Amino acid sequence: MDESKHLVSTDWLEAHLKAPDLRIIDASWYMAADARDCQAEYAGCHIAGARYFDIDDISDKRSALPHMAPPVEKFVSRMRAMGIGDGHRVVIYDSAGLFSAARVWWMFRLFGKTDVAVLDGGLKKWLAEGRPVEDTPPVLRDRHFTARRDANLVRDVTQVAASSKLKDAQIIDARSAGRFTGQDPDPRPGMRSGRIPGSSNVHYAALINDNGTLKDLEELRELFAHVDFAKPVITTCGSGVTAGILALALARLGHKNVSVYDGSWSEWGMYSDLLIEMGPV
Repeated sequence: MDESKHLVSTDWLEAHLKAPDLRIIDASWYMAADARDCQAEYAGCHIAGARYFDIDDISDKRSALPHMAPPVEKFVSRMRAMGIGDGHRVVIYDSAGLFSAARVWWMFRLFGKTDVAVLDGGLKKWLAEGRPVEDTPPVLRDRHFTARRDANLVRDVTQVAASSKLKDAQIIDARSAGRFTGQDPDPRPGMRSGRIPGSSNVHYAALINDNGTLKDLEELRELFAHVDFAKPVITTCGSGVTAGILALALARLGHKNVSVYDGSWSEWGMYSDLLIEMGPV
């Protein structure tokens, strides 16, 4: 990317809309309680040329957990069918401003695609600035997509449990303070409340400005002032979506060793044999 390794502005994207090597992705996703049909919203209004990326569909259907990262073969197949291939620059946005796009940014990097960035402010800022949109889908042609899964970017429950015990990585939780402390119940019925032992809390919403853009570097440094940048970080959240926002922010700050706990609290909170902590840190 010409502007930033991880973020591009609406000005940059509009100036490059017709670049033949650019691929734009609408990765909008919301919680079930929001009762929004992201595919229908995409069909009615999207940035020109954008493809729709369904987080729930492009996932590991063998897992009972929500939208876990898919097997590499499935990711490759879907990207080829979407016309995304080797040599393409990828820009990802969502309609909230900055929410689910960071999850898909992380997924591309997980499968070896590093020339990928998030549109700062997303469709929310794009529309507020009166920039061009359309309601017709792009013409898709299969492209060759080479994937190389980077295991350093993801952690499973066994690895997180070991890090929680050994304290060899810093675990940062993106959920709200109420859910982190256990004061507020989990929105999913039957799920335990609390947090992974030894974890700290940076609510994802604290990283985002009112217009949907990521806060500037100085503000991000303050929010992550407790983080030792010489030690690995594992980000977590409710189901692995907003953990991507923490990973994106830490990447902007230059942290080189950040992984996402894909199962997040959907997995940890489900098993009674996994320890939890509650109350203020």
